Amino acid sequence: MPRILRSQKIAPYVFVAPFLVSFAIFFLYPLISTVQMSFQDISGFNDVKFIGLQNYANLANSRFFSAIRVTILYTFWTIAILAPLPLLLATMLNSKQRIGAGFFKAAYFIPQLTSVIVAGIFFRFAFSDSPTALVNAIAKLFGGGPVSWLKSSTPTMVVMVTLCVWRWLGVNIVYFLAGLQNISPELYESASIDGANTLGKFLYITLPGIKPTFIYVVTISVYGGFAMFSESYALFGTARTPGEIGSTMVGYIYQQAFVEARLGFGAAAGMMLLVLMLLINLVQLKFFGAFRLED
Repeated sequence: MPRILRSQKIAPYVFVAPFLVSFAIFFLYPLISTVQMSFQDISGFNDVKFIGLQNYANLANSRFFSAIRVTILYTFWTIAILAPLPLLLATMLNSKQRIGAGFFKAAYFIPQLTSVIVAGIFFRFAFSDSPTALVNAIAKLFGGGPVSWLKSSTPTMVVMVTLCVWRWLGVNIVYFLAGLQNISPELYESASIDGANTLGKFLYITLPGIKPTFIYVVTISVYGGFAMFSESYALFGTARTPGEIGSTMVGYIYQQAFVEARLGFGAAAGMMLLVLMLLINLVQLKFFGAFRLED
C-alpha cells in the first residue's frame, strides 16, 4: 500500500476526493454556470451579452405564472395523497396477522419498475376523450358520460396526480415499512396491556415513531412535484401543453431554453425554481420541527 494512504492526515482526503471531484463537475460547476447565464442573453456560442436582471424581469408573464400554479397544485395534491395513504397501507401490511402481505408489497412496487414514458403513453390513451377509451368506458358502465380528460385544467390535473400516485405509492410504502421496523414491538405490547385500542396505538405510538420517515417522504415529494417533467411530456407529447393546462415549471424551462433557444431566460427561470423549492422546503421542515431557525 502506498505510504500516502497510510497517513492519517492525508488518507481521508484521498478517499473523499472522488466525491469532491464529481460534486464539483456535476453540481457546483453547472450551478455557477446557470447563475452566470441567468444574467446573459445567449443567442449562440459566441453571441453572449450581459443584460443584468432583464431575464428575471421578463419572468413576470402569464405562462410563467401558469406554470407555477400548475406545479404548486400538482405538488400539493401528490403530497396530500402520497404521504397519508402509503402510511396507512404500510401500517396494514406491517401487521403480522395480514394475509398475503408479501404479495401486496410486490404489487404496490411493480409500477415503479415501469418506464415513465410507457406509463405516460398508456395513461394518454386510457384517459383519451374518446367514448371507447378505457376510463370513459368504465365511467359509462356507471352512467357517466365521456370526459375530455386532457383538454381542460381540472381533469388534466386529475390525470397527472393519478399517474404520480400510481407510480410512487409503492416506493413510499417501502419507506414507511422501513420506518415502522424501527418502532419497538414492546411499545405496542405495553399499550395493549394498558387497554389501548388500534386507533390509540396508531396515534400515540406509530405516528410519533414514524415522524422522521414522514418528514423525509414529504421532503422528497416536494422535490418530485417541482421537478416533474417526464410525466407531463409523456402525456401530451410536448413540453408546452394546450392552454398551459399541464405545463410545469420544468417544462417551461425546457421550452424556453431548448425549444425557443433562450438559454439565459431558461437559466433565470431555473434559478427561480431553485429558490422557490428551497423556501418551501425550509417552511415545511420548520413546520415539522426538523430543525429550528434562529430567531
